[in-house]
Amino acid sequence: MSVDRPGTAAHPLRVVIVGAGPTGFYAADQLLRQEGLIVEIDMFDRVPTPFGLVRYGVAPDHQKIKAVTVAFDKIASHPRFRFYGSVELGKHLSVDDLRAHYHQIFYATGAQSDRRMGIPGEDLKGSHPATEFVAWYNGHPDYQDLQFDLSAERVAVVGVGNVAIDVARILSRTPEELAKTDISDQAFEALRRSAVKEVYLLGRRGPAQAAFTNPELKELGELAGADVVVDPREVELDPLSRAALAKAPDRATSKKTEMLQAYANGVVSGKPRTLVIRFLVSPLEVIGNAAGEVTAMKLVRNELYQTPTGTLQPRATEQVETLPVGLVFRSVGYRGVPLPGVPFNDKWAVILNEKGRVLDPVSKQPAVGEYTGGWIKRGPSGVIGTNKPDAAETVTCMLEDLAQHAILHPPAPGAAAADALVRSRQPQCLSYDDWRQLDRQEIERGRAQGRPRVKFTRLDEILGALRAGNR
Repeated sequence: MSVDRPGTAAHPLRVVIVGAGPTGFYAADQLLRQEGLIVEIDMFDRVPTPFGLVRYGVAPDHQKIKAVTVAFDKIASHPRFRFYGSVELGKHLSVDDLRAHYHQIFYATGAQSDRRMGIPGEDLKGSHPATEFVAWYNGHPDYQDLQFDLSAERVAVVGVGNVAIDVARILSRTPEELAKTDISDQAFEALRRSAVKEVYLLGRRGPAQAAFTNPELKELGELAGADVVVDPREVELDPLSRAALAKAPDRATSKKTEMLQAYANGVVSGKPRTLVIRFLVSPLEVIGNAAGEVTAMKLVRNELYQTPTGTLQPRATEQVETLPVGLVFRSVGYRGVPLPGVPFNDKWAVILNEKGRVLDPVSKQPAVGEYTGGWIKRGPSGVIGTNKPDAAETVTCMLEDLAQHAILHPPAPGAAAADALVRSRQPQCLSYDDWRQLDRQEIERGRAQGRPRVKFTRLDEILGALRAGNR
């Protein structure tokens, strides 16, 4: 390595990662493991705590999935890694600020918003994005003032991905089941008083095209207080789906349809709640009353057709029905949010990039020293582990560019200068040691109640807990 090329003990490669979710940690791990390369990593997140969707997106009754944070904690223990919570790009720091202090910038902010259904009545009172409900019950600080009226007896969840099934399952859990999770206290109290009796999970295509995974589907049959109901006619594979499976056999899809058919033929045991899974229906309209509150949803029956590219898509028939519901959650996909000063492809809702290299919107050439990974790079697809190879692909590009000396040349690359800037702009930023203290307190609070943890869910609570812990 040449003397003037960063990556030595005297002249470390300075990398900033914007976003403290799985992708950010996987990228940090890849960089810190490079033999013969000395890298210093600063990681920022706009919320006070690390781990992104693992903390605020994974369902509270899925503690095994959250165990991945043990690996992230080891990465954060590296002496050349620093975390800054409550630091937001565009509010506390600009891209120009980052260019002044780092050789490479990695954007890993995920997909923070949701896709709309684009139908009349979508914004009626009682119609919500599932993303907001998930963030609320997981204790995300930005969503704790939201209100969800759980006095309705019937709820529709539009979508059949894992997020949709999470929402349906949490709505169907008994208070005793929820009491063993790390659901936020506020959400637990609201769900404990919930009047919900029927939850409808609505898929626009057939059972073979449902995006939820088989473990998630199996879990529904183990709910203590809810029966799973499926119409046998809606899980009978149509000729096109049968032909597609025969042409390209897929064990997971075959198993999924078998499980759904078993639910359809199962005995309803009379549990207090019912979770109904529907297929080949699309919402046409959310219907409201004079007060602007949701009272029903108009659905159209679909049939599948094959596109020229070979995919099976839904097409509306003339069969229409009205489903009386008092609450609607749309879960038709996450959507990336533009970052100030970073090129964005609005159609795909991702940062404009090629294999993780951010592209200049005019020249379509790589923007020197800027990279992206995860959902904001490729769109909201895959599970947590999918982000590991995704991050590796981007890190490979970063190392190739470093070898070519195609990096930023910051005027103030020192770690102390960056730290001073961040603390001058955001005096209330949190360190990883602060997080460890919070983590210990949350676990202690949970232990007293027989729960994995009891979360601090608001910034003032978090700062108060840290002050109390430092006394």
